[in-house]
Amino acid sequence: MEDLLGLLRIRVKRGINLVVRDTVSSDPYVVITMGHQKLKTGVVKNNCNPVWNDVLTLSIKDVHTPILLTVYDKDTFTEDDKMGDATIDMKPYIDCMRMGLENLPNGTKVERVQPNRNNCLSDESCVIWNDGKMFQDMCLRLRNVKQGEVEVQLEWVDLPGHKAFHSKSVYAPY
Repeated sequence: MEDLLGLLRIRVKRGINLVVRDTVSSDPYVVITMGHQKLKTGVVKNNCNPVWNDVLTLSIKDVHTPILLTVYDKDTFTEDDKMGDATIDMKPYIDCMRMGLENLPNGTKVERVQPNRNNCLSDESCVIWNDGKMFQDMCLRLRNVKQGEVEVQLEWVDLPGHKAFHSKSVYAPY
């Protein structure tokens, strides 16, 4: 556990305009994969605009390990159908955490991240200071599919007894 930097909470909020994989709808769920870790949300029945609001927590040992979000349609008798995927780019969030900011007014926008070809953002994403913590809300455009987006929120959790995450000696820069 000494090599563990902290925890990353990913709140998988909702899906928007997901593709239909069954006759008229889908039964979507999300899988978050990072290295050997694999976490999933609950299934929302018959809904292409599901609200999950599930919190999935990853143990972070290396901030450079990619995070993959994949949406599936739950099927009973056949293999679950893929409904698209996206990568979660946590670099801007980590860069804000490295600033070591404290005591900012609630709602302060620390960073604005624009969609580009290197991320899966469908709209501007902001890293915001609230209640003594930084959060990043993002709307991810799903790849390998005609349509669909997933809204998520990132939140870092420092581990008691470990060096503070924003300590520059904890990890190498990008």
